[in-house]
Amino acid sequence: MDPIPDAWPPAELEGEGGTVPMFPLPGVFLYPRQLMPLHIFEPRYRRMIEDSLDGPGRLVMSTVVEDERADLAGSPQVLPVAGLGEIARHEKLDDGRFLVWLFGLTRVRIQEVDSDTPYRLARFEQLTETEASPDAVERLRAPLTRAILERMDTFLNLPDDVPIGLLTDLLSQRMEVPQAVLEPIFAETDTARRAELALAAHDQHPPAPNTSKDN
Repeated sequence: MDPIPDAWPPAELEGEGGTVPMFPLPGVFLYPRQLMPLHIFEPRYRRMIEDSLDGPGRLVMSTVVEDERADLAGSPQVLPVAGLGEIARHEKLDDGRFLVWLFGLTRVRIQEVDSDTPYRLARFEQLTETEASPDAVERLRAPLTRAILERMDTFLNLPDDVPIGLLTDLLSQRMEVPQAVLEPIFAETDTARRAELALAAHDQHPPAPNTSKDN
């Protein structure tokens, strides 16, 4: 298994866009700074990983439109906002499958382009986020922290300087809610508005008793 490099996480993205392989999955969102484990077994996606490892090691994790889930073996339609990730670690198994850990870099807007490979390609444009005002940060930090802790099995020490955007993404990752609920939260570029949407979803879909933090 390849170790995570000493210089991890990667430096800031160079430029604002490019073309990379696209890995579509239903109900999956890759958040910035999230480390997502993946089991790659389909031949076309094994090829995708092989090719990615020969290059920058980056790919777009796109979310399949809910009505398109029946077409996963083909080319289902995907949402226009996705997560750009970089392969942080990988392990190739004896039978050709891969275990991959993908590190989320940023949210991107994507447009599929023609591909001469078995897997799909997408052109991406990095999304620019609007930072929350100091007043919004003060108003949202405490409810975000409480909501995250309510969905943790064990206590998580969250420093006071964690950015609001990261807190919102942590909460979103912990919520077991329908894909349609997460779609507008993930795609929102205004960090204060994204936090408000996540908190509203948290209130509307409270955690099950067995997933709440023990008191």
